[in-house]
Amino acid sequence: MWNWEFAAEALPILLRGFVNTLIATVVGTVIAAILGLILAVAIRGLPRWINWLVRLIVAFIRNTPLVVQLLFVYYAFADIPGLVNVPALVIGFIVIGIHYSTYMSESYRAGIDAVPPGQFEAATALSLPPVRTFTAIVLPQALRATIPSLGNYAVAMFKDTPFLFAISVVELVSAAKNFGGSTFAYTEAFTLAGIIFLVASYPTSLLIQRLDRRLATY
Repeated sequence: MWNWEFAAEALPILLRGFVNTLIATVVGTVIAAILGLILAVAIRGLPRWINWLVRLIVAFIRNTPLVVQLLFVYYAFADIPGLVNVPALVIGFIVIGIHYSTYMSESYRAGIDAVPPGQFEAATALSLPPVRTFTAIVLPQALRATIPSLGNYAVAMFKDTPFLFAISVVELVSAAKNFGGSTFAYTEAFTLAGIIFLVASYPTSLLIQRLDRRLATY
């Protein structure tokens, strides 16, 4: 049976855990967006043998479970003698960011490939240097096509932050589990956690859909 007293007691605890969830999502998204763009550009411009190696690494990261990557990096850092202890949250958002950068790189690649060839030809005719061509002509058009999918990946990352429990980060779901374990009020704790996830992610999804429709009209 639902107990409002337990719910009121759980909410501040869950919101403190939500702060870690939010930090991991925001910082992870920034890392993924920047690294994903670097990967997309690197795969297009690197020599063949390096290109093959980068693609292999990207495929490995994309096709192995995120929770396994979190555990591997967490314990790998712990086993390095003399290394200053890196906070688990820092390891968490770095690993999540790198993991999702492999997906975002494909979005960037698709956006770059969608730029009409005539744009490249016009830049060549104007004798624009490659860097100027990419930053002033190609990238703005590619970003317009990729921003909605990048937003969807950010929402997916937000929903994957509960995996951080594996490396002892007290995020939203872990906070709910801990509260339920101490009070046996699992129903209240996990219901509130689900509501917080919904309140945070659903408006973002609507905003992404609206942005997608708006960009499609240009």
